[in-house]
Amino acid sequence: MRSGSGGKDRHHPAIPRLVDALEQRKLDRREFLRTATLLGLGAPAAYGIAGKILGEPAIKAAQAQTPVKGGILRVGMRIPALDSPHIFSWVYDSNVVRQTNDYLSRTQSDGVTVPYLLESWAPSEDLKTWTLNLRKGVKWSNGEDLVADHVIWNLQRWFDPNVGSSTLGLFKGFLLKDVDTGEKNEDGSPKMTTDLWDANAIEKVDDHTIRLNGSVAQLAVPENLFHYPAFILHPKDEGKYGVGAIGTGAYEPAEIEVGKKVVLKRRGSYWKEGGYLDEIHFVDLGDDPATKLAALASKQVDGLYDADIKIYESIKKIPGLELHQITTAQTACARMKMGHKPFDDPRVRKALRLATDSASILKIAYRDLGAPGDHHHCCPVHPDYAEVPVMKRDIEAAKKLLAEAGHPNGIEAELHCKKDPDWEPTACQALIEQWAEAGINVKLNVMPGAQYWDVWTKVPFGFTTWTHRPLAIMVLGLAYRTGVPWNESDYSNPKFDELLTKAEGIIDLEERKKVVRELELIMQEDGTIVQPLWRASYQPFTNKLKGYKPHPTEYYFFEDVWMEA
Repeated sequence: MRSGSGGKDRHHPAIPRLVDALEQRKLDRREFLRTATLLGLGAPAAYGIAGKILGEPAIKAAQAQTPVKGGILRVGMRIPALDSPHIFSWVYDSNVVRQTNDYLSRTQSDGVTVPYLLESWAPSEDLKTWTLNLRKGVKWSNGEDLVADHVIWNLQRWFDPNVGSSTLGLFKGFLLKDVDTGEKNEDGSPKMTTDLWDANAIEKVDDHTIRLNGSVAQLAVPENLFHYPAFILHPKDEGKYGVGAIGTGAYEPAEIEVGKKVVLKRRGSYWKEGGYLDEIHFVDLGDDPATKLAALASKQVDGLYDADIKIYESIKKIPGLELHQITTAQTACARMKMGHKPFDDPRVRKALRLATDSASILKIAYRDLGAPGDHHHCCPVHPDYAEVPVMKRDIEAAKKLLAEAGHPNGIEAELHCKKDPDWEPTACQALIEQWAEAGINVKLNVMPGAQYWDVWTKVPFGFTTWTHRPLAIMVLGLAYRTGVPWNESDYSNPKFDELLTKAEGIIDLEERKKVVRELELIMQEDGTIVQPLWRASYQPFTNKLKGYKPHPTEYYFFEDVWMEA
């Protein structure tokens, strides 16, 4: 087993090539910063190099306001079950736990990933070995020091297939392998599971150093460590979360009532500067947009998570609010289970895509606030996005494919979606009306959010929202790699898996884009989704909230915010 080659004072040999590429303008600023920091260059040094090469004037820090301690921040947001953070499927629940428990890394709003509970990282030249250096002096809320054993316990839990953490999907090509259980599925095929590819895949070097020894190259390890269920939990809590849970964050859970309210209180001592609010209250306002609007207008809450597009114009008229907007890769997909008839035939799946006018759906459902989707789940804001021919609506071609698949008279199906927010069932109804022109007759089943959260990976045909991620290959690994927990469509394509693992290890952006282009074309031809739109994100908060920075994922980080008196 390799021992790794990443010392704290040693730069990855690819960094000088990145600097050369930036100087020659073969690489833009964003991708230089992102890749250089992933390869272990400190963010201040990376920003300094970019500024010097591009001739950017030194950015003078604005006169900072002095944070004020005290006050309560109240946010309207659905409150699902919070008991098992490592298997969270929605941003709602993680936005609560994110205030009490931290990640090893943090991807900033500009797409640059920086250490958080980690002090630094260092990849080997071949990107197969990653040395993770824990920050010293981090204290848990029970007074204990954060040490490597705590982190290793979390890593092992993420990768345990019996736990079901979606984090497994990001590391499967790197640290994990498929294993035959010796049992059979109902169709007689081998029942597979996953396991670490090598006994030394996760290696403890000392109390503050961990080494990940992968089987293949992987560039995005620090970004993958920021995946929202990848919380660092204290082993004493055994993966569970509730009142009294131990964390490294600025706040502690004091009250939790599913479907109603969560109260977080400031820790008595916090390992870093921050934690200015006395309390944070998350208030469940239900599904009705009018109720949310009334709560915001009457100052029952200070802000709304995922404010419905239906009340956007009304929210803009409320005095004393600030609307935070940010470019993002938020989206939603109507996905088909690959093994469920009639969606087991790729011609049927493609027919649904050909029967869709994405630009029209964006206008109807989301008032043109965003961009049309193109059915491959790779967004133009992703640095590794590659342009491919747009799939245009073609009803006759859709009918022809259905006939070739043995459905000359069309197909019948049922699409499941959640009631909240309102734009989701609106989009589904518009899709259904378009599909009907091709003989695809679909019934819509609109469900309360809590019910849909229980079945989103089980229904044959479902409409699921997906949050922003910094890279296209991260989305593809989470949602479409064979056998991973969030592969809700059960998509399985060996060529796709092979190309995805290849793309994950390519440093050169243009070379990676070539592989991503192949992945996008596979998705358009063989994939299991109809993806009608990319949606813009807006987040309304009282203008008394200071220090808030919107994140494209819609994640909340409240340790640095405060309320103006």
